[in-house]
Amino acid sequence: MDEKYLHLLKKQFSNREAVLTEIINLSAICELPKATEHFVSDIHGEYAAFNHVLRNGSGSIKEKLKECFPDFSGERISDLSTLIYYPQDKLTYQKDTLCLLDFDLWCQEKLIELIKACKYVSQKYTRSKVRKAFPEQFRYILEELLIEEAFSTDKKNYFESIIQKLLQLGQLSNLMIALADTIRRLTVDHLHVVGDIYDRGPFPDKIIDRLMGLPSVDIQWGNHDIVWMATIAGSPLAMMNVLRVSARYGNLDILEDSYGINLRPLIEYAQKYYEPLAAFAPHLVEGKFVTQDEMDLLNRLQQAAAILQFKLESQLIARRPEFILDDRDILQHINFSDQTIKIKEQIYPLVDFNAPTIDPQAPEKLTFEELHLTDHLLSNFQTSEKLHKHVQFLLEKGGMYLCYNGNLLIHGCLPLHENGDFKSFRIEEKAYSGKALLDFYDRKVRESFLHPEVPDDLATDLLWYLWVGECSSLFGKKAMTTFERYYIADKKTHAEIKNAYYALRKKSSTISHILENFGLSSEGHLINGHTPIKEKNGENPIKADGKLIVIDGGFSKPYQKETGIAGYTLLYNSFGMQLSAHQPFSSIEEAVKESRDMISVKRLVDKVETRQRVRDTNIGQQLLKDIADLEILYDNYDRY
Repeated sequence: MDEKYLHLLKKQFSNREAVLTEIINLSAICELPKATEHFVSDIHGEYAAFNHVLRNGSGSIKEKLKECFPDFSGERISDLSTLIYYPQDKLTYQKDTLCLLDFDLWCQEKLIELIKACKYVSQKYTRSKVRKAFPEQFRYILEELLIEEAFSTDKKNYFESIIQKLLQLGQLSNLMIALADTIRRLTVDHLHVVGDIYDRGPFPDKIIDRLMGLPSVDIQWGNHDIVWMATIAGSPLAMMNVLRVSARYGNLDILEDSYGINLRPLIEYAQKYYEPLAAFAPHLVEGKFVTQDEMDLLNRLQQAAAILQFKLESQLIARRPEFILDDRDILQHINFSDQTIKIKEQIYPLVDFNAPTIDPQAPEKLTFEELHLTDHLLSNFQTSEKLHKHVQFLLEKGGMYLCYNGNLLIHGCLPLHENGDFKSFRIEEKAYSGKALLDFYDRKVRESFLHPEVPDDLATDLLWYLWVGECSSLFGKKAMTTFERYYIADKKTHAEIKNAYYALRKKSSTISHILENFGLSSEGHLINGHTPIKEKNGENPIKADGKLIVIDGGFSKPYQKETGIAGYTLLYNSFGMQLSAHQPFSSIEEAVKESRDMISVKRLVDKVETRQRVRDTNIGQQLLKDIADLEILYDNYDRY
């Protein structure tokens, strides 16, 4: 072993006995039960539902309470669950509905239940980890209360005096909130977000703020995330797509209010050149009210952003012939004199095609006004401090895929040929496929942020390819037919043909082949998002004999009519995997008043024969390596 490394390692331990203590500590940790992992996907800005799923641990908190309090009725379990999910709201509600004496008695009763619940969920962790999970201001008190929870006769008065003093000082409610927060944190140890935080829903910024406050989280980038990231990397094309989609779903407040982006120049431009068209009617969620003037403005903005997007895409396709997107250079296939377009040797009439700023002789060319507008908007995006911070978080915690505890997490797909072979993407005189392709994309995503002032470098252009490209693992289709859906009546042209992966992923042999390509055992699982599972039509999210789990079930409200549910989430603890299907979330107020939850169905995906320990996890494998290093140091301590 490298002597310099051992010298550095020795500096952490004052003597040989301290090394031995650490070896014993780490060895004991390896024998603890594996902590719970929580998987979510395709959140699409739906903060309220996402926040509730985080708070209830996809039902795991309620299950823990049933184990801890086997004699409690379902109603009592639900009442305590709600207190843990929303402690501040529940306390306020009880205080408003009870007299002061009854409220104090209720608080004391619930405090005892919270202490018992906290002790129960913390039993598989070290005391050190539990201590760190406590809020600092209540750390000493909570440790004492947990230790004395059984309150033997000798210490009964001691225990009760702590509670009475907290009540007297008006801190009992704050302590209960701290306990509830600790229970949630200890019930679920790590969160995986399998892509698509952005687009469609109204609060992706709140979701990222929430993620930034979690102790342990990772993110697999989705196609909707990558296009937002590309704006900070300097892509005006990606920016126009972000603007178009935000206008389509009536979510401009995200840009203006949350990220401080001034849209006034775009609004003036859109009002100058465009009138409302039926194909550009905004897709608003049910219950969202806007005036007709606002609807018309969203319509115009969507048109303006779409035409600018098509122009910029035409430019990218011309400078990147290696992307093989020529057939998607839509503007070059238009016959402007008779308002038709040629697609795959077929001529189609264009419906309400209004593009007043397009020059038929050079349709891809931006006018001077548009060049100035695009530069101004991109500068606004790139100088948004909050958006920049959020994208940096996505870079730090994210990646194209993740191998974790024997499972492979990918948002979209592994591009495949019909025969199951990995589909190659040739770029820079080299072909990439399978894991190597995703590694290449990951490197290029990070590279694109090195020079955000350059809008047309290969790395930044590849971020757009990840949005629309045939060999993109995030897109997973032959072509994106945005133009056709706006301007061609024949719905055959609207179809987006999926990569062969989506048919072949039903076979366990396909998933085993993919897992092995990533260096994982065929006994592992592939966890996907991206494609909503239409449960109401009988589609099963568990495929390939249990090897594949698709957890996009419709967090996004526009999808819920198709899926019949409001999203899937996955839990993976020491006993195995469990999939949860969710009902639509109404409001915190309803959850608090009626103790209503979102879980509708739970399905066992995989049950392990032997309960898994920390030593079986990624963290455990690293701990075993650390133990091996420490044992060498222990045997040779005096030499270094």
